[in-house]
Amino acid sequence: MTGTGGPVATFSVWDYVVFAGTILGASGIGLFQAIRNRKETSSEEFLLGGRQMTAVPVAMSLTASFMSGITVIGTPAEAYRFGVAYWLFGFSYAIMSAITAEIFVPLFYRLGITSAYEYLEMRFSRPIRVIGTSMYIVQTALYTGLVIYAPALALNQITGLDLWGVLVATGAVCILYCTLGGLKAVIWTDVLQMVIMLAGFVAVIARGAVVQGGLARIWEDAEKGGRLEAFDFDPDPLKRHTFWTIIIGGSVMWVSIYSINQSQVQRYVSCKTLGHAKMALYVNMVGLWATLSLAMFSGLTMFSIYKDCDPLANGDISTPDQLLPYLVMDILAAYPGIPGLFVAAAYSGTLSTVSSSINALVAVTVEDFILPVRKNLTEKQVTWMNMGLSVMFGALCIGMAGVASMMGSVLQAALSIFGMISGPLLGLYLLGMLFRTSNSTGGLVGMIIGLVLTLWVGIGSQLYPSIEKANLLQVSTEGCNNTMSHNYTTTAPAVTLTPQPDARPALADSWYSLSYLYFSLLGTLTTVVCGLLVSMITGKTSFS
Repeated sequence: MTGTGGPVATFSVWDYVVFAGTILGASGIGLFQAIRNRKETSSEEFLLGGRQMTAVPVAMSLTASFMSGITVIGTPAEAYRFGVAYWLFGFSYAIMSAITAEIFVPLFYRLGITSAYEYLEMRFSRPIRVIGTSMYIVQTALYTGLVIYAPALALNQITGLDLWGVLVATGAVCILYCTLGGLKAVIWTDVLQMVIMLAGFVAVIARGAVVQGGLARIWEDAEKGGRLEAFDFDPDPLKRHTFWTIIIGGSVMWVSIYSINQSQVQRYVSCKTLGHAKMALYVNMVGLWATLSLAMFSGLTMFSIYKDCDPLANGDISTPDQLLPYLVMDILAAYPGIPGLFVAAAYSGTLSTVSSSINALVAVTVEDFILPVRKNLTEKQVTWMNMGLSVMFGALCIGMAGVASMMGSVLQAALSIFGMISGPLLGLYLLGMLFRTSNSTGGLVGMIIGLVLTLWVGIGSQLYPSIEKANLLQVSTEGCNNTMSHNYTTTAPAVTLTPQPDARPALADSWYSLSYLYFSLLGTLTTVVCGLLVSMITGKTSFS
């Protein structure tokens, strides 16, 4: 019986057919774009879609780029374990969209750049551009490894899909359509994958509503279980999710992700007009709201079904990230092909993020490292180089999946990576854009200090995870038929892939317990303040 624990079904033949069909569909779009545009082989066509894209497909691609397999699997688990506080990110998305559309997009669009980091050389110096690009490459490789590994691990343990077989297949498909089709292939494939992702959530919610007797029952169960308490106004910066950490810290983090991240900037500047670029961001905001809401309601559906028998506490699964795959195989296995659709949704998220990362990594490598040194390369040589780099970065991202196995909770780990590296970079851009007195020395020193601080707190929080202020809500195993021990009600342990050291240093429960959402704010403020102080000491700079 559903919701009472024990082993669940594994993949059927039809599930494999649906899953494989999705992957082949993604490859097909890439091949179609490659064949359709085979005569247009310029670097601008490959990296920017010829700067002729329109708002809606770019918006869906923007959403799909960071609504990854981690979102599909991690966000519902967040709602199940911690409640709907994460829903407040809807406000952060609105703030981020307005700031990015009205401040950053006009700047990048009018400069006509391919790499977001070209601005750093225009405003500061060549070394700062190189450092900024290098930071982006490290951040993106780490994040992409996590995006590939985390869903593969969770799905492997629930559905029986071979872990490394799927990892390599994911990378190979992305390499194929990135190499052949360029940015156009990535954007149009993202559109398909966005639709599949949302369909996966809808399937879970619809079946859950049937099992539980309606959406009202799910909402009622969530309220009784304390899952609907979203507004916590405690100003304590050590609490993981409060109103302030999400609205202030979360907004700065998402601004750093959307405003200066090459994967996103590349999409804005591929639009045919500035109006299309801005509109893409606002349509993307609606897409983010829809994805967030469906993911959160999937988590509440999961709680309604497992309120009396928590699979994690009952020993049916080993990590929170397996909760949604377990639910899917529990309630949808009777419908051949539907579990395959869900796995396709998780992998669509993965494919969209990985392909965006590969394309962006190629762009910054060519524009920031190769072309400034080799200015006499022909268009054909650059095109072949783009393709070769796509293969190389695809292989690198698969390799980085191994590093990702050492990270903790996937949703938090993914956002922590952005906070640690994007925060100081955002500070550098704001320093250049808002303060005419800032110079390259100030920018460099400020960014280094900001990066050292965020890496210190970020790595410390991974080594010594916060124990007391995670806001884990109660779960029960009283309704389990197949439990390993006596029935009890408990707060499920925070299961991470990070070993818990025996001795905790003094900073573990203060500095290292800072909410991960403040990492980006810390890096941004430190970079701006230190950059201004050093600029005042070293003197004014001139810039064009």
